Amino acid sequence: MPPPSWTIKALIDVTTDYFREKGIDSPRLDAELLLSHLLQCRRLDLYLRFDQPLSRDELTGYRSLVRRRAGREPLQYICGRQEFWSLDFEVGPGVLIPRQETELLVEKALDLHREGALSGGGRPRVLDLGTGSGILAVCMAREIETARVWASDLSGEALDRARRNARSHGLDARIAWVQGDLFSPFRPAGGKRFDLILANPPYVPEEELEGLAPEVRDHEPTQALNGGPGGMDVVRRILRESPAFLSTGGWLLMELDPRQVDEALETAGAAEAYDRMEAIRDNSRRFRAISARVKPAGEGSHA
Repeated sequence: MPPPSWTIKALIDVTTDYFREKGIDSPRLDAELLLSHLLQCRRLDLYLRFDQPLSRDELTGYRSLVRRRAGREPLQYICGRQEFWSLDFEVGPGVLIPRQETELLVEKALDLHREGALSGGGRPRVLDLGTGSGILAVCMAREIETARVWASDLSGEALDRARRNARSHGLDARIAWVQGDLFSPFRPAGGKRFDLILANPPYVPEEELEGLAPEVRDHEPTQALNGGPGGMDVVRRILRESPAFLSTGGWLLMELDPRQVDEALETAGAAEAYDRMEAIRDNSRRFRAISARVKPAGEGSHA
């Protein structure tokens, strides 16, 4: 690393070269984001302060951040934040880092709400199944003010972080937090019925885990990634078990690997509880999620 007399611009330039040598995908962006995080300023402000030298303490702090990123620790864990749905969320080890593609579930849920497709007498009951950092629960509580929202996760650590995120947006009191494996906290089946279930389950094929980027493989929680052989173990469970916890006419929205969408729709069809099953495209025009409605009463529904 350069001596303390070097300016912000020079420091960014040399760090960019260093990250490029280490195989970091976005070397300059990461260098700038780490420095803006350290200096507690906007990334744009760095450009307005290019000629400003850093103090020795600042350089020491920056060197520590650079070392962590060069070791392939995710940038989001180092900075402790990630944006989702234009909201700021706390993230860290123990929870998956929110991805932009998951916003597709929020978009579809809001479409259903605007269309009046969610039952619940104007107060839809929404479950964020496997909430992680709480992004979907927070978005639902924020965007659908009349919704009653539940958020569940097997990990107590994840639930603690999710509650902090909800609290930071003033929504903690709007969300019921439940710990347990998938639907286990809501048994016996049929005891709690939801009008909408959102899920971003583990769907990475077990045989592909070793080939993931080091940031994901070595740092994000394996429990939240590993979907078993083919990646479909948890997906199948959710598809088969959800009808017992959905109201008639209730909806399941679930994110998947694009390669799994056809099998997921076949599994949903075999359950004979759903209708209006659909594959949903992301902004890259790839199928990234599915929606399925539990058959209304009188159409062979389970209820």
